[in-house]
Amino acid sequence: MTSGQLFNLVTLGYFASMVLFVAFLATHSRTVAMLATILAYLGFAVQTVAIGLRWYETYQVPGGMGYAPLSNLYESVVFFSWTILLIFLLIDLKYRQKSVGAFVLPFAFLAMTWAQLRLDSSIAPLVPALQSNWLTYHVITCFLGYAAFAVACGVSIMYLIKVRKESHGEDNPAGGLVGLFPSAKILDDLNYKAIMIGFPLLSLGIITGAAWANYAWGTYWSWDPKETWSLIVWFIYAAFLHARFTRGWAGRRAAVLSIIGFGATIFCYLGVNLLLAGLHSYGAGG
Repeated sequence: MTSGQLFNLVTLGYFASMVLFVAFLATHSRTVAMLATILAYLGFAVQTVAIGLRWYETYQVPGGMGYAPLSNLYESVVFFSWTILLIFLLIDLKYRQKSVGAFVLPFAFLAMTWAQLRLDSSIAPLVPALQSNWLTYHVITCFLGYAAFAVACGVSIMYLIKVRKESHGEDNPAGGLVGLFPSAKILDDLNYKAIMIGFPLLSLGIITGAAWANYAWGTYWSWDPKETWSLIVWFIYAAFLHARFTRGWAGRRAAVLSIIGFGATIFCYLGVNLLLAGLHSYGAGG
């Protein structure tokens, strides 16, 4: 079995898990929640094996020297979905808030669907600029940060839905999709903690990216569009944390800023690669 076939199974697994998490909100069935979680864990395990298999496959291509499968858009999108599941499952282990899965699994499922249906999955030897261990350090730290921001975004959407219901006199209704949401306080805390995970990882990603840029192009910073947008994303989340620490920002404003930050993150990751020319243009290939 090839890595591509395993990734197809992962996509189906994440879809089933997503549907079951949504069904859990509607049915309040703990059995459904357990099945959704089991599928999420199985999908994550299979995806881990598939990523390892694709790494092995890089050694099999003509002229291939073998490399961590993080070098093109297809591989990065697949890895992004893997990191989303990693952060979600870690949070689930601690907080046991199954309803969060209905708002996080869609990010992983959509990423895998796009990768499998729209992106070129072929394996080719690395271009010279990518032949560095800094590639691995940079991509791993950045995408772990992006994944934490995705979880924060999903939780923030839940928070806004929750407080809107409460403002209409539906405080923790027994039925409906909102019935099993965590309290607004827990959702706000999850948003904050997810960003506290993502921000230092993004900072490390920028630092390792600068080191990689110096190795590949002889300069740490060149105001390439990707570099500029990564700095914009960094400032948005820095502003979030600064406002939280110094002004006590929480609740609705924090949720909105978290969603804005993730929107900027997605543009930094995909919009810059696909729409703007720069030193990172190779990221649009594959």
